[in-house]
Amino acid sequence: MAAALSCAVPPALAQDTAPANTLVDLQRQFGACMGDKPLGPAGSRLTIRLMMKRDGSIFGKPRVTFSHLEGDADARHRFVDDAEHAVEACLPFRITPSLGDAIAGRPFVITLGRPKPEQGI
Repeated sequence: MAAALSCAVPPALAQDTAPANTLVDLQRQFGACMGDKPLGPAGSRLTIRLMMKRDGSIFGKPRVTFSHLEGDADARHRFVDDAEHAVEACLPFRITPSLGDAIAGRPFVITLGRPKPEQGI
């Protein structure tokens, strides 16, 4: 089972929020943490897969499973590095014991990036 976490929530400090008790709460917590992080060149997308433990920490290291990178080689490399560091900075997630029991060992997929502006004719 994979759950997608999004970063479309307004910025706030994840540490100031109550522990997540649902997947929606977890999505909001992650979005708040990622709100001020760089999103890379327009059109770039990066999907990261991770698995959590009961306490909100993760098993192993998050793994990039998909990327579509725009810009020059330096911008692409910087986006991947920044995305990995940004996700790691949001860990461990603050979760309730009941949510921890429900999600422990399950894969989660996080997609980061921003859309490319529409091109005019």
